[in-house]
Amino acid sequence: MAFDSTPMDQAAYPLLSINIGKLRQNLETLSASVKGSGCSLMIVTKSFCADPEITEMLLSHSAVDYLADSRIKNIKTYAGSGKKTVLLRLPQKCEIPDVIRCTDVSMNSEIETLGLLNDEAARQGKIHQALLMIDLGDLREGLFYKEEEKILRTVDEISRMKHLELLGLGTNLTCYGAIIPKMDNLSILVSWADRIHEHFGIKPAIVSGGNSSSYYLIEKGEIPQGINNLRLGESFVLGTETAYGSRIENTYSDGVKLEAQIIEVQTKPSLPEGESGKDAFGKCPVFKDLGLIKRAILAVGKQDVDTENMFPEDLSIAILGASSDHLILDISASEKHYQVGDVVAFTLKYSALLRAFSSGYVQRRYIEGIPKSPVNF
Repeated sequence: MAFDSTPMDQAAYPLLSINIGKLRQNLETLSASVKGSGCSLMIVTKSFCADPEITEMLLSHSAVDYLADSRIKNIKTYAGSGKKTVLLRLPQKCEIPDVIRCTDVSMNSEIETLGLLNDEAARQGKIHQALLMIDLGDLREGLFYKEEEKILRTVDEISRMKHLELLGLGTNLTCYGAIIPKMDNLSILVSWADRIHEHFGIKPAIVSGGNSSSYYLIEKGEIPQGINNLRLGESFVLGTETAYGSRIENTYSDGVKLEAQIIEVQTKPSLPEGESGKDAFGKCPVFKDLGLIKRAILAVGKQDVDTENMFPEDLSIAILGASSDHLILDISASEKHYQVGDVVAFTLKYSALLRAFSSGYVQRRYIEGIPKSPVNF
């Protein structure tokens, strides 16, 4: 289901309120730091599903060197638009033709896949570039950094391919094993780049030192010399570095907000009545006895957004729980007299943002103007 882009005077809910001006400010802050550290900038579009308005802003910004995504479907929407495109997830065999057709670079670790890419690039008359992924201990994708023979053999195989070029090395940290980027582990990636240069005479053009979890190293001036690229997604959209979850100065955390409409306001007991079993998602919920409470139900639920990682802008509201298409709030403490039809706004963490952009039931509205100075939440 395709999303609807909704004019402000014809709002339908739930919707994502997307402030392009705030996101542009986030990009300005990040790009100044990243470029100042000597790194190229790769913006990851997957968290907002390559939303066309956000992507258009990125395409027009001179500091963005690459646009990257884990989904070919997203990359297709901006392939050939002027920025180099990168496939972040290792290619599936079934998508090899589209990888060559729509991307300039792909991340790889398997010799068999690299061979298929080379063959397809030959059929399409292209030269495709590969980032060889090195696993520094987070244990997601990549050749494990201690497997010297395997890494050297893979580079040797790439060097013999006529339609594949080794652009450089990359690593991923924090996404699976939650291993934090440090001077010591990222320096291993740099040392591998040096070793490849010495052994094969191939100097990797890119040594990509990770994602938004590596950004704090730039702020501290501790990014290893030789790391020359970062891949930023969450820090761009939410203004957060992801190693420790700290806010980044001069960025906005509310460039994207979720708004949902109230469909019921009732005063009811806080404890359900009757024999308790499992809820719609197979869990056994636990409730506190708060007596009678004023409750509001919104027309949004777990099918649309991660309801455990969204937060009402009205701080007096508490989220009680959710089913697939209902969100239940305790509005007892709010000074506002909420009624059916009123709209409640929420700030989002990464998982909530990702699910809301992925939902075909959540519409989108775009705003350009921003306050005079950023506020960190």
